[in-house]
Amino acid sequence: MSGVPRLRAAAEARLPALRLAQPEQFRTVTAARLRAAGLLLAGTALLALGIWRLQVDPARLLSGFGRLLHFLALMLPPDPGSAAEFRGILLALAETLAIAFLGTLLAAGIALPVGLLAARNTTIHGIVRFASRRMLDGIRGIDALIWALIWVSVVGLGPFAGVLAIMTSDIGTFGKMFSEALEAADRRPQEGVVSAGGTGPARVRFGVLPQVLPVLAGQVLYMFESNVRSSTIIGIVGAGGIGLTLTEMIRTLEWQSVSAIVLLILLMVAAIDAVSGRLRRRLT
Repeated sequence: MSGVPRLRAAAEARLPALRLAQPEQFRTVTAARLRAAGLLLAGTALLALGIWRLQVDPARLLSGFGRLLHFLALMLPPDPGSAAEFRGILLALAETLAIAFLGTLLAAGIALPVGLLAARNTTIHGIVRFASRRMLDGIRGIDALIWALIWVSVVGLGPFAGVLAIMTSDIGTFGKMFSEALEAADRRPQEGVVSAGGTGPARVRFGVLPQVLPVLAGQVLYMFESNVRSSTIIGIVGAGGIGLTLTEMIRTLEWQSVSAIVLLILLMVAAIDAVSGRLRRRLT
């Protein structure tokens, strides 16, 4: 313990010299701190403005808890209805799963060549890369629910519109994810293929794709899991699946059937999450 006061005294004795040598480090107000304080103040002001403009009222939320508890009481116990109604719910769940699977698979198949064009190390020209990325940005900027509304207007109600909505929305997401994974590929295998006399396509085929295919497969599995939930939402606007059945039950105030459907959706999502998680771990 006796050495601690001596070390402290020695450090204090060196402070004046350090202040002269490194004045920027001892300033209490620096440009970086001012920027951080300005960003904090701007964020706080935007938060306050948003609360005011959107009429966020904690009192209304607290008063609504009573109605929420009333709806929860109406949902108990969960009851899927008759045997025929239960079979209809299971068929709608299977339809939702099929919508998510087909939409994800089609989107991945279309997005892979687009991702190759959008990646810096696999594109054929800078202009093509720029156009591909902007196209992916435009597709990704529209939510799957909006795509569902568009496709329902184009092809009519039903699961076909749901498949097209999931596919279209995921093309933009997959294209961005695939291009970033391709750009992150190690350059050494690519250089080895080129040094052995390989052409550009051979460099991509043997130097890039073998590295990133497990990553891409893991991303597809993750998006399939996410699309199962999205398929439930887009069904509400008439794109097929369990969402349409759920909307009908809510409209007719059959709350016990609603809770049964929600529980079945949760079980299906949990099972898919467990299976896809194990597959992703094996792939990576």
